[in-house]
Amino acid sequence: VAAQNCRKRKLNAILNLEEDVCNLQTQKESLKKEHSRCSKSISQIKQKLNNLYCDIFSRLRDDEGRPVNPHHYVIHCSSNGSVFIIPKHLVKSEQKQGNTKEQKQ
Repeated sequence: VAAQNCRKRKLNAILNLEEDVCNLQTQKESLKKEHSRCSKSISQIKQKLNNLYCDIFSRLRDDEGRPVNPHHYVIHCSSNGSVFIIPKHLVKSEQKQGNTKEQKQ
């Protein structure tokens, strides 16, 4: 009787584990689909942002009426909502300084 009960508990444990595996496989597939949707959404947002960036730079002019070169400038949005056009070399040096400060902390 003890051996029979032991086999029954073992069989129940195996069945529960098989059910868990099935549930986890279903969850994995669901997460894969969600990841795919999110990746697609991120890609679309990046494309829209790039199009907006190009559109903004196509409309910008310097003091002499010449188009602003997007290869030399970047758009910077501050936390208070102000928008600036900054030369890229300044942004890179600011980022390096910020990263250095973060690494020191």
